[in-house]
Formats: sequence, structure tokens, C-alpha cells
Amino acid sequence: MPESEYMNSEQLDFFRNRLLAMREEVLSREAAILDQLNQHERPADPADQATAEEEHALALRLRERESMLLRKIDESLLRIRNKDYGYCEKTGEPIGIPRLLARPTATVCVQVKDHDEKVELHFKSR
Repeated sequence: MPESEYMNSEQLDFFRNRLLAMREEVLSREAAILDQLNQHERPADPADQATAEEEHALALRLRERESMLLRKIDESLLRIRNKDYGYCEKTGEPIGIPRLLARPTATVCVQVKDHDEKVELHFKSR
């Protein structure tokens, strides 16, 4: 498609609706996790207590991940309102429809992401 057609109003509406649907799913999962965390059952058996504590820790990690995703979705919705959505934060180049379909909260193009991951891997291995 020509560059002038990239992130037109139809595409922005499509991604806004997709992000809003994702947001509702995340809120639903987060509510279920909170319900699970609010259960105060304390099993008598030590093995059951350990399992319950492990499940509690897992639920806390899941809630943290859901909260992070919710922030990314909200940031993406703000970028749509500001007409910045779909463009790389580092280069200003289009991120591309295929990448946004795969990850609607993407903020950088594939080349930048690939470079960042290589740098991270390089420094992590030291």
C-alpha cells in the first residue's frame, strides 16, 4: 500500500477496536486472578500449604504481567488518539501491519526490536 494510506482512519479504528477487546479480556483475567488471590483458605496439610503458596505466588506473577499488558494497551490507545500509533518510537518509520496484527502493542519496528534483542543477549551473556 502507498505510504499515504498507512494508518488511515479505517486502520486506526480496526486497531482501536482490537485493543479495546484485548483490554476487556485482560480486565476479565485480572478480576479472576484477584478472586483467586482473595481466597483465604489455609490447608492443614503442610504439602497442601506449600502447593497453595506456590499457586498464590504464580497468581501474583500473572497479575503483574496482566497489569503490564494493560499499561501497554492503554499507551497504544493513547498513541491512536495522538495519531502516533503504528510508527516506530525510535526511527519514526512505519512498524507495519503484519507486526501490529501479531502484537498490537508494538512500539518499535522489527529492525529495532531485533537490534535491541541482540544487544540484550550480548550483554546478558557476559
